[in-house]
Amino acid sequence: MTLTRKGLILAAFQCLLVLSLSGKLLYDRSTCPRVWVKTARWDPNLPIRGRYLALRLAPERDAQWYPQTYGQMVLFFVPEHTLPFETMRAGRDAPELWAEVTIPRKGPPRPIRLAIKKAGQLEPLRIN
Repeated sequence: MTLTRKGLILAAFQCLLVLSLSGKLLYDRSTCPRVWVKTARWDPNLPIRGRYLALRLAPERDAQWYPQTYGQMVLFFVPEHTLPFETMRAGRDAPELWAEVTIPRKGPPRPIRLAIKKAGQLEPLRIN
């Protein structure tokens, strides 16, 4: 077997591995419960590159998914430009930041999207 053929087999295997993970995440997103959870900021010490929001989930005590989400930490990766809610100060009148998460059978919740709560209504943020 030539080096080119071995390289192509390895590349195909790696592509299948990534596609299988993507398929599993899409399957979980379509079959597992999706819930909105209030968040609190949390600053981790992670050596990864890129911009992300580190959020600690802070559900209400009577929420159905409280045991699966309470105190869990999730990372939400954001684009390079500053988002509108990042400029808001954490004050008394600052809106609440909420995250829609998937609750898988095993493992931590997986964030899907963010929203700001204004006047009792959740407004999903357009992050692209």
